[in-house]
Amino acid sequence: MKRIAIRGTGSYLPEKVMTNFDLGKVLDTNDEWVFKRTGIKERRIAAPDVDASDLAKDASLKAMEMGGYSAEDLDLIIMATMTPDTACPAGSNWLEAKLGAHRAVSFDILAACSGFIFALSVAEQYLRRGIYRNALIVASEIMSRTLDWTDRESCILWGDGAGAVVLEAVDSDEDIHEILSTHINTDGAGGENLLLPGGGSRTTPISYESVDKKLHYLKMIKANESVRIAVKYFAEACEEAVSYNGYSISDVKWIIPHQANIRILQSMAKRLNVPMERVYLTIEKFANISSATVPITLDSALRDGSIQAGDLLCLTAFGGGLTWASSLIRW
Repeated sequence: MKRIAIRGTGSYLPEKVMTNFDLGKVLDTNDEWVFKRTGIKERRIAAPDVDASDLAKDASLKAMEMGGYSAEDLDLIIMATMTPDTACPAGSNWLEAKLGAHRAVSFDILAACSGFIFALSVAEQYLRRGIYRNALIVASEIMSRTLDWTDRESCILWGDGAGAVVLEAVDSDEDIHEILSTHINTDGAGGENLLLPGGGSRTTPISYESVDKKLHYLKMIKANESVRIAVKYFAEACEEAVSYNGYSISDVKWIIPHQANIRILQSMAKRLNVPMERVYLTIEKFANISSATVPITLDSALRDGSIQAGDLLCLTAFGGGLTWASSLIRW
């Protein structure tokens, strides 16, 4: 069975920065209150005329440039998102057209904040079996358009952005940045804890009543219970990936998690007995960008030199669904 190489990574963040001080001008909040509870200082906000596929395109081009790929080279495009340009066509279809990747097959994955690793898992199956030679995996979210900006408990958490990787199936024993395995899990019974109620068949067509009830905003139900569950599954996902490959957590150089909340990540590290110095963080600058946080954080760690050849990396995520996932990478 073929090996899976990461040939390139890329990320893109919108230019507009919204700080906690900016939020304090319109909400009953302040920088100290937000940072203490979330670890967030600022987030990026997409311009009104920018779609998720636009962010995805910019991140994808950076990954393709690093890997030496053109749009015509691509066989498969998978886009993880819960905020696509349109309900139909898929966000990946718009992305394919904007890239000019006319040979590629494209489709979306929806697994909330775990979406990027779910997309990796799907691509891995195609590539390992030789169905496709390469794949562009991109996660892109405009979370700012799902928020009730009067709800200070929720709107402070989120931001916009995109991250991408280019994968290639390899037959040889060459040294590669290799995906060793991916692992995905779900618990549909917990789906009510984090959801976007409006827009699906349950509330179609959109009505004045559904808008008045704020059903088209992201909702966090039982927040305290969700935090406890998130810590458990973040940690268990890491343990699953490392044990599957015959390693222990102590062998991992960097844990690259979904940037949900600093308290969740600190509790995860404590549960794993890992120092926070080995948990790579971008939450302070970029906040929670749902599925896009993992590839953005991976790209950030690579481009600033934190990741070195031979490092063992564990990606881990937890999100609505409920979903949780992990991937072990030998760089």
